Amino acid sequence: MRSVGVEEELLLVDAESGEPRALSTAVLAMAERHGEGDSAFESELHRQQLEFATRPQTDMDELAEEILRLRAEAAGHAADLGAAVVALATSPLPVDPSIGTGERYQWLERQFGLTAQEQLTCGCHVHVSVDSDEEGVAVLDRVRPWLSVLLALSANSPFWQGQDSTYSSYRSRVWGRWPSAGPVDVFGTAGHYHEQVQALLDTGVLRDEGMIYFDARLSHRYPTVEIRVADVCLDASVTVLLATLVRGLVETAAREWRTGRPPAGFGTALLRMAAWQASRSGLEDRLLHPLTMRPEPAGAVARALLAHVREALEESGDLRAAENAVTSLLTGGNGARAQRDLMRRTGSLRATVAECVRRTRG
Repeated sequence: MRSVGVEEELLLVDAESGEPRALSTAVLAMAERHGEGDSAFESELHRQQLEFATRPQTDMDELAEEILRLRAEAAGHAADLGAAVVALATSPLPVDPSIGTGERYQWLERQFGLTAQEQLTCGCHVHVSVDSDEEGVAVLDRVRPWLSVLLALSANSPFWQGQDSTYSSYRSRVWGRWPSAGPVDVFGTAGHYHEQVQALLDTGVLRDEGMIYFDARLSHRYPTVEIRVADVCLDASVTVLLATLVRGLVETAAREWRTGRPPAGFGTALLRMAAWQASRSGLEDRLLHPLTMRPEPAGAVARALLAHVREALEESGDLRAAENAVTSLLTGGNGARAQRDLMRRTGSLRATVAECVRRTRG
């Protein structure tokens, strides 16, 4: 069975006001003091955020337990500093982001200016093991149309600088300002993939392979494909659903490749349109169906994704849990709906953040 690992980026906020706080260095020091810093937690571009990575897992219940444990550990370290962590993909409250002091982060600020300064966004990246680069690229070519559905399911960033952005995932719109971000063309072979990556690096615009910000890429550190399209999810259960669906997509795509089924021929322009629609409406309206690129209700498109990966989920034993989780998400809404509902009920972005802090820990 393919292993799955998850990386989550969390906001560090003041425990009282909910405003983002530039405390990543202090939180990492606290984690190291408790013997956890090397294995799980890392800094990110901005000092108001913290990242953790799970170990590779094959059992989704164990993955869920680890995500909750790491969220709780991050919360504990932050609490020692009068702060909290919250799984929101953008800060609902106004913030003046502070870029980290590391040499790489400082280079990004010099090279990309306001684009880098404004990138206080939190995503969720899912790694799934593959047997080779050839299999990995075959997977990348075949999952392309389905990535926008993952974005819609995970959408958790309706607010930006104290205002409702009118998007469900405004993070994805901000993230798209990087020159290497977004959907890509079909590569065909691993050799062509690596040629295209090298061509981007040869421009001198990007610092290194870590800046290949495709929606889905071969990891440059692990024998995995890395799906990078999602917002960080408010509820850990949605993160687990995301990981389950991504593993199902990878296995389904690999099987299609082995049987000679070609990838869908949709161009990058259409995939960008699908991603825009997903970021705008989330699960509240229509999405572009990955098989036709025509608008259909979000619920129908989410169930089409389940149908597409059904065989893989049956064999891994994850089908029933995935079906229940999708039904729950379509009924109760994603993080974007939860944030807007909280704002309507309380009339306060601070109260919205406070409740999301509670929900982050589960």
